[in-house]
Amino acid sequence: MSGSISAGTRVLGALGLTLMSTGAFAVPYYWTDWTGSDLDPGAGFQAQGSMTTPTSTIGVTYTNARGVGFYQATGGTDYYTNRGAGTSPYESTLVDNRPTGTDIIALQYAGSQTLSFTEAIANPVFAFVSLNFNGYGFDQDFEILSVGGEGGNACGYWGCGGITKSIVDLGGGRFEYQLNASNVGGSEPHGTIRFLGAFSTLTWRSQSNEYWNGFTVGVQGTAAEVPPCDIDPTGEGCNNPPPPPPPTSVPEPGTLALFGLGLLGLGLTRRRLL
Repeated sequence: MSGSISAGTRVLGALGLTLMSTGAFAVPYYWTDWTGSDLDPGAGFQAQGSMTTPTSTIGVTYTNARGVGFYQATGGTDYYTNRGAGTSPYESTLVDNRPTGTDIIALQYAGSQTLSFTEAIANPVFAFVSLNFNGYGFDQDFEILSVGGEGGNACGYWGCGGITKSIVDLGGGRFEYQLNASNVGGSEPHGTIRFLGAFSTLTWRSQSNEYWNGFTVGVQGTAAEVPPCDIDPTGEGCNNPPPPPPPTSVPEPGTLALFGLGLLGLGLTRRRLL
């Protein structure tokens, strides 16, 4: 009798571990496909792109009144590659894939800029390249997910370098969330940060003139697809990391068979006990 109970327990234990492990992995992010060329007829710069999730296509517009260093929407150098072996500086326990393609907006001037989205997005990620001797001040809170040369991540295209986060009280209930190069471990930070919450615009300022530092943005889903993070009052990221989007395919027969066997084993154990 005790042997039957142990067998049934083992089946359920294995099934439970299988089900629990499905939530403990990084998930794919959908990076912006930047298209076209500069849409601003004056000295400024404006570009458009889109992020396509399993259920939605989100339009993205980037605007910078001072212009940019260069814009790469088709072809060119892939600045999201590694220097040396190891995990990409843009991948982490939450982000399963680095930016796809070679799309990048390279910045040059100090000043404000804005990303606008055609619908509210949840917890977007921001990949940055070569943030050396520079920094950004965002209007939304964020957490640092990965940095080249730290935590098992390889260096980025131009090398390694550390970053810091600081929160500046601007008064009147307004705060600026700063991402700054620390020049620890090198002067070429590459990595990914994640913003917390749901919103349709993101504004930040480049703190200095420096040619060049670049970025792109990605998303796991819209605010309707993925629950936004609650902001932890300690400033240490999400209170409730969102689950991955539900699978779009029917479970494989093998998975259903395993579940059925687990229930059958439990039923037989119960009958023997009776």
